[in-house]
Amino acid sequence: MLAYLFWHRPHEPAAVEDYEQAQVAFHRSLARRPPVGLCGSAVFRVAEPPWPASPEDAADAPGHGPRAAYEDWYVVEDFAALGVLNEAAVGRGHRTSHDDLARRAGAGSGGLYALLEGDRRNIRERGGPLGGASLATWVARPAGAPRRMLGELLGDGMDPSHASLWRRQLVLGPAPEFCLLAHETPPGAAPTRLPDGWTATVAEREVLFNG
Repeated sequence: MLAYLFWHRPHEPAAVEDYEQAQVAFHRSLARRPPVGLCGSAVFRVAEPPWPASPEDAADAPGHGPRAAYEDWYVVEDFAALGVLNEAAVGRGHRTSHDDLARRAGAGSGGLYALLEGDRRNIRERGGPLGGASLATWVARPAGAPRRMLGELLGDGMDPSHASLWRRQLVLGPAPEFCLLAHETPPGAAPTRLPDGWTATVAEREVLFNG
């Protein structure tokens, strides 16, 4: 099981409400006519993407306060299903809502993650770890650090029926290597458990759509 993630901001910071409505419309379109292999999608309002923002991206819009940021999850069965989603998103039945959203979008960055631990059936269901997890814990490693040891330990103490652990598959942007979705930070990702140089950033998320 794979998850394509997309972090983005509106092109016009003052038009947040319209931007959020356009996001929900696109995700609802996918839910009504899901492409083959799509297990579900969700969009969250977040304070910031899980990596340091560039000065121009982090800057507040004059007169409008901090810029809104969003995080999309598109969960698919495999790489073949990812290709189907890529074509279907701009195809018949979805193109109108996709293009409306794309016209409103500003800066964005993507990431691809594979499920390491978690209940696949529950992830497919509404309210499962995809949308029901209120916290995302992003774990990054320093360059040259071994992956396998930490990957095996991060899920310690995690309830797979209510949480999930994901690992980045392709470097599409600056996204951290691991992500844990849960209602609280699992013990395996606690600062006292991480090796020197590893970092864990806990981010609260507000769900706009989960289906």
